[in-house]
Amino acid sequence: MSDEQGGEPESTDDELPVPDDGYPPVDFTTFALSLGTSALMHLGEALPGAPSPGHVNLPLARQTIDLLSLLEQKTRGNLTGEEERLLTHLVYDLRMRYVDKAKQSPRS
Repeated sequence: MSDEQGGEPESTDDELPVPDDGYPPVDFTTFALSLGTSALMHLGEALPGAPSPGHVNLPLARQTIDLLSLLEQKTRGNLTGEEERLLTHLVYDLRMRYVDKAKQSPRS
């Protein structure tokens, strides 16, 4: 099929073409790890290439961890064994880090 303007045929695939930019393709693992990295940043963890630990934002860290937990619940039974293990370990690790940071944080 082509569009009414006479342009390129429409793609029937669900995936968009991947540009050759050196980044890995987006799949479930990279998506989950991206959310995990965001949570680590909100927890103030020093990431590779960062000069020092960042600002701690516990509400944003908790929201991101909750998103990963929701993803874990909603995808149960639809993941490969490797994806399921990754998500389970990621959520557990982030929750433990969150608890440690919350204990260190002064109460307001």
